[in-house]
Amino acid sequence: MATMARANSGPAYPERFYAAASYAGFDGSPNSNTKDIASRFSNDVALILYALYQQATVGPCTVPKPSSWSPVEHSKWKSWQQLGNMVSTEAMRLFVKILEEEEPGWYSRASNSVSEPVIDVQMNHNSNVEPIIENRNSFAETKIISAENGGLMETQDKDVVSEGLGSIVVYDKWISPPVIGQRPKARYQHGAAVVQDKMYIYGGNHNGRYLNDLHVLDLRSWTWSKVEAKVVPKSVESPSPVNIAPCAGHSLIPWENKLLSIAGHTKVPSETIQGKAFDLQTGTWSVLNTYGKAPVSRAGQSVTLVGTTLVIFGGQDAKRTLLNDLHILNLETMTWNEIDAVGAPPSPRADHAAAIHAERYLLVFGGGSHATCFNDLHVFDLQAMEWSRPTQQGEIPTPRAGHASVTVGENWFIVGGGDNKSGALETVVLNMSTLAWSVVASVEGLVPLASEWFNCVRNAAMEIELLHADQQGMGILLINAFSALIPGLAFLFVLTLCLPAVLVKTVVVVSVLCWVD
Repeated sequence: MATMARANSGPAYPERFYAAASYAGFDGSPNSNTKDIASRFSNDVALILYALYQQATVGPCTVPKPSSWSPVEHSKWKSWQQLGNMVSTEAMRLFVKILEEEEPGWYSRASNSVSEPVIDVQMNHNSNVEPIIENRNSFAETKIISAENGGLMETQDKDVVSEGLGSIVVYDKWISPPVIGQRPKARYQHGAAVVQDKMYIYGGNHNGRYLNDLHVLDLRSWTWSKVEAKVVPKSVESPSPVNIAPCAGHSLIPWENKLLSIAGHTKVPSETIQGKAFDLQTGTWSVLNTYGKAPVSRAGQSVTLVGTTLVIFGGQDAKRTLLNDLHILNLETMTWNEIDAVGAPPSPRADHAAAIHAERYLLVFGGGSHATCFNDLHVFDLQAMEWSRPTQQGEIPTPRAGHASVTVGENWFIVGGGDNKSGALETVVLNMSTLAWSVVASVEGLVPLASEWFNCVRNAAMEIELLHADQQGMGILLINAFSALIPGLAFLFVLTLCLPAVLVKTVVVVSVLCWVD
């Protein structure tokens, strides 16, 4: 295959950039129409064009982060800030490239006379423009997307087939790839977490019996195996091993070289939340010793990692009392703190979903009480310590509890769940900057994906490996689910889809692990 390249007629840089900026409405003049820009481009395209224009004409972002909850202003600031120290010439080149992807004939429609803004632009004439080169894959034309780590990376259209994922070649449809090894027994309310290229499954509920087994799925070979874990003594003075009680409804969080199991119901309930840690290097379990006033024991809570802290919200205690309290566990000091928040919190609930946005805003969606399920969205500002209930946009999902969720960049994917009458058929995504919902995939009929008590994790390490190997914008979502539809079977599902809220069409691989009792 010949090297793919596209020759463009027109002026050289920086004149071509100024022509493109003027055409797109980013000419810096008082006549620039923000509403017109927003109407011509999608939110994400408008944001990255804005960021690149600022980077090219002003330089790296030095303005402070917006202090209030303003999705638009915060997104504009973040898009610009994530460009880091990108040189102005590179920002100009990317601005034009993205505009050409959106409107291939823009230059022929642009005015022949474009006035340049009077701005002192530091030019780097040594900036090299890398050509599109051919590798072992067959792919369409290279495009630019905004990577989660804040940089820009090149990717290809969704026609690419990744060699590393073998049979995963179907788009926008759930399929079941082959797995080998000894699968864990059917369960629900278990914990799941991904560390590098392995997914760990711990505990759960099997026919009303709590479990404490640990299993691992190798995400490169799709091979299951059981982890023969050891238990460390309580102390040197007390050599007897600690009791790692079977549990369900807990949360499994990867932290440094450990897996942290937080909360959950046990056969003999405790008064407060209990935590334990599995050391991935030594293969041993130990009890987490914490300080401060620990929250009441519970299950069905959300546990969200924010920097070096865990944020715990809601759940249901051992007496089936629903909760809506908020607590923080500092993982460096292992100290509990209860948050005295202002604003109206979500109503007491369990089996909801929570995600962190911009390392500051905790989003809580859905969940259920004893009588009803919810589809409301609440935001907690971790700096202002304040609850709010913003207006949702787009196709708002139906009420549900027991759903799975995972974030990829600013996209919050939600799968499954139900309302005690039927399962949710749609896989939906929320753009956490614009708070707009959209449906990205759906299933039909009685299938395990449309069920409750999922767990959802993301394989960031696999994403990095795939990006390096195949130059595709791939993310891995692994979701563990329970359904009573097909007793005695276990399933692994994969969904390859195009993100609706990224700069260009890019591929995301979603894997769903479903144990059915």
